[in-house]
Amino acid sequence: MKILAAFDKFKDAMPADRACDVALSGALEALGEPLTLCHAPLTDGGEGFCPILTQAASGYIEHHKVSGPLGEEVDSPLGWVNLERIPESARKMLGQKKGKLAIIEMASVAGLEQVPNAQRHPKHCTTRGVGELILIAVAEGADAILLGIGGSATSDLGLGALEALGLEFCPGGQVTPEKWSVVDQIKGSIEYIIPPIYIACDVDNPLLGTKGAAAVYGPQKGLEPNEIEAFDDASARVAKLLCKFFDQSESTLRAAGSGAAGGIGFGLNIAFGAKYVFGFELVTAWLDLSSKIREADLVLTGEGKFDSSSLAGKGPYALLAAAYSSDTSAILLAGLADEEAAQTVRERFPGTAIYSITPEDTPLAQALKSAPDFLKQKVTEVLKTLYAHDS
Repeated sequence: MKILAAFDKFKDAMPADRACDVALSGALEALGEPLTLCHAPLTDGGEGFCPILTQAASGYIEHHKVSGPLGEEVDSPLGWVNLERIPESARKMLGQKKGKLAIIEMASVAGLEQVPNAQRHPKHCTTRGVGELILIAVAEGADAILLGIGGSATSDLGLGALEALGLEFCPGGQVTPEKWSVVDQIKGSIEYIIPPIYIACDVDNPLLGTKGAAAVYGPQKGLEPNEIEAFDDASARVAKLLCKFFDQSESTLRAAGSGAAGGIGFGLNIAFGAKYVFGFELVTAWLDLSSKIREADLVLTGEGKFDSSSLAGKGPYALLAAAYSSDTSAILLAGLADEEAAQTVRERFPGTAIYSITPEDTPLAQALKSAPDFLKQKVTEVLKTLYAHDS
């Protein structure tokens, strides 16, 4: 029996690769030998993006001290892979056939989880560290850069990154949104030859308005409801200054995806023509998930919380859809599985099994701490029930 474990992260509990290993350990305990076990941790551009893709392509990871979201020093990974080592379908999405690809994970350098709850607010946060990593990648000979932008704490339009690369937002000093009101011009220049930048992103929000960066993603980063309109207005003013500086059309403000991760894609597109790629589609091609699903007898997948937002076609839900299309049995195990979302899956993909791993009435702190144990126990229990009699 061949089992594929393809989990996303369990937020605040365990990363995707740990979840895969734990699930396979439970499968081995339940069914014993002979089993063929395969794991493919998932990411759509957020936490784990750099190590998952780098390791899958037999690349290597460097660690660099750069500026974190609050300006403090953080240790951030920079992945390196040979483009010829990734599947052709992934290379086509990047438009690159060969050379050195640098992989940057925004969650590790300007991530929300790096900011203490009491200090979370986008007006204080910067993407400067992203620009510093881009500089390092350029200095080390990157032929292209892939930036995963999930899990960000920032909403600075990428100005911090551009500042690290040479721009000055007058009247001076490191720029963060709380200082935007005094910015009246942009000076400086970017003296580096920047290779093609590709941004892994699965959202299509514009930069401004009711579906923009501040309105949709600002609250989870600490923006209060009564601050959204003013923050959006300030974003519009600075964004137009940036368009004028680079002689670009203001129509870019309305472009799909420009509001992702607080507008860093907007800033990098204006400055360097950075291009968006769909994060989960890229990961699916990169990990050759379609082939792995077809070859498996059973797919185990899941994430920390499976609810209505999970049904948008990303991560574990996309795995369930692919497994159903391939006539491969699939089981989803989540820290908490919302019953309405679970029922929707059962209707769309008959035969798919969905479980919550956390015992009822477990306090959140205990649920997070014990998630690996709960996952292994549930996998073992479910597989013994469903398959042990066949072994």
